[in-house]
Amino acid sequence: MSTLVLTHADCIEHAPPEGHPERPDRLRAILAMLEADPFNALIREEAELGALEHIARAHPEDYISLIEGSRPEDGLEPLDPDTWMGPKSWDAALRCVGAATRAVDVVMEGDVDNAFCAIRPPGHHAESNRAMGFCLFNSIAVGAHYARDVHGAERVAVVDFDVHHGNGTQDIFWNDEDLFYGSTHQMPLYPGSGSKSETGVGNIFNAPLSPGNGGEQFREAMNTVVLPALDAFSPNLIMISAGFDAHHLDPLANIELTEQDFGWATLKLMELADDHCEGRIVSMLEGGYDLKGLTASCGVHIQALMHGGVLED
Repeated sequence: MSTLVLTHADCIEHAPPEGHPERPDRLRAILAMLEADPFNALIREEAELGALEHIARAHPEDYISLIEGSRPEDGLEPLDPDTWMGPKSWDAALRCVGAATRAVDVVMEGDVDNAFCAIRPPGHHAESNRAMGFCLFNSIAVGAHYARDVHGAERVAVVDFDVHHGNGTQDIFWNDEDLFYGSTHQMPLYPGSGSKSETGVGNIFNAPLSPGNGGEQFREAMNTVVLPALDAFSPNLIMISAGFDAHHLDPLANIELTEQDFGWATLKLMELADDHCEGRIVSMLEGGYDLKGLTASCGVHIQALMHGGVLED
């Protein structure tokens, strides 16, 4: 199997205030981990700057202009209490979009089996016209629209196992029956959305977890809610909002997953991708704030993408 990793140094230059959990060291740690021997077979590319016309598939132009106009020449500009822009944040956000569209290109065209976008800031909290939760543009939603509009993917699915509900992706997909959103997440927790009753037009499938839940409850939620719905949806492309903050070491939540739970979920999604869309998967980094838990989980996730199985150390 062939796996492409897309990243760019601009994504490290996006620097929120000192002490912010969504810090540059997150991506530094992942990129350092990917220099180890098990990852030698990865194909690697630098992400280009995403085009504004592609962002406009998921966000209105006045919102795009607002984000661009919020970029400070120096210092930091708050967009909400959690979400900040510095001088390099605009370029970092564009690299995230560029990674998403390039990943969709190569996967849909069959140049690689799957792709992982090692990028930041994350995106799944960004609603169509609102930045929040560390997120500026909803890169995975941009990628999903791009896959439909440019590559003719009639049905695109996003599966989100970040511990925080992807309210932004849900918002952007809400009225579109050909876009699927399935999520496991802790509830109650930020941003407060993600109940089972939130179903859109029958295309939204939320499987909330309770504080203290672990791998058994996570796998049950995937097996009883998300995976059957995804199977019935029969996607032409599966995209993953790969947040690793449900790991038991993470400081921002109370779910007790191990890295092997993320590996299991990845393999299950790969099985459905094989059944419905010739194995096509695009995965994008979202959360994960304990560096040990993040790198261990991300490493298992990428090894599963590379080999269709989880390698031992």
